[in-house]
Amino acid sequence: MEKLNYWQKQDKKPLFENLSWNIPEQKTGTVNIIGGNSQSFVAPIKTAEFISSNYPISRTNVILPDSLRNKVPPLPNIIMLESTDSGSFAKDKDLEKIIENADFSIFAGDMSKNSITTVAISEAIKNTSTPIILARDSLGTVLPEAASIIERENLFIMGSMLQLQKLLRAIYYPKMLLLSMPILPAIELLHKFTISYPATIITFHENQIIVASNGKIITTPIEKTSYTPLTLCDGTLACKIAAFNLYNPNQSLEATSAAILS
Repeated sequence: MEKLNYWQKQDKKPLFENLSWNIPEQKTGTVNIIGGNSQSFVAPIKTAEFISSNYPISRTNVILPDSLRNKVPPLPNIIMLESTDSGSFAKDKDLEKIIENADFSIFAGDMSKNSITTVAISEAIKNTSTPIILARDSLGTVLPEAASIIERENLFIMGSMLQLQKLLRAIYYPKMLLLSMPILPAIELLHKFTISYPATIITFHENQIIVASNGKIITTPIEKTSYTPLTLCDGTLACKIAAFNLYNPNQSLEATSAAILS
């Protein structure tokens, strides 16, 4: 493959192994896990359980629509917010306060696609500044309002190539991301995209996990990790990325890449 000065490869050893050891001994930080609708809440609950069990987080809040009030088992730190008639998130100013008062928020998925929820979630993202990860189907939820959030700092987007293709179309990006692209032009496109927009992108293409941030790219062969193409989106990696970025602020490319091999 062509050598590009903005592209590094984690194909022989971790590039930032020191970050893997930079985990505090004492519990620190507050993380929100946001998601669910009246028909499903598995993704946010499992995500919250994983991050609480594996990292020294002081507090993990689970944010759900109140349509789940009588369906969710009693768990600590569950916060119910106003829901729509269909059972998904409605506009609630408390969501902005909850995000702003935390150190990190993960939109974990199981979210309905309707105009009210799209606007509610997008405005909460746009009007806050603490780091946020959009994981699983949460990217699809905000897609119609993507142009309003894509300029936001501290935004991490975990998405398939298909999801990213839809994102670029939604914001009228002048270059098209094709699913059939060889990895080199895909990397060149993500390089240019993350120069224009501050988001950190995590995706998978041609057996490589790709991290793109501030115009720089790091790829990791999936066979060097504990993941498969199916388990990449189960919430585990999103938790690791949140934890590593929480413990290593302002190093989004490095911390995210280290999390992949942790």
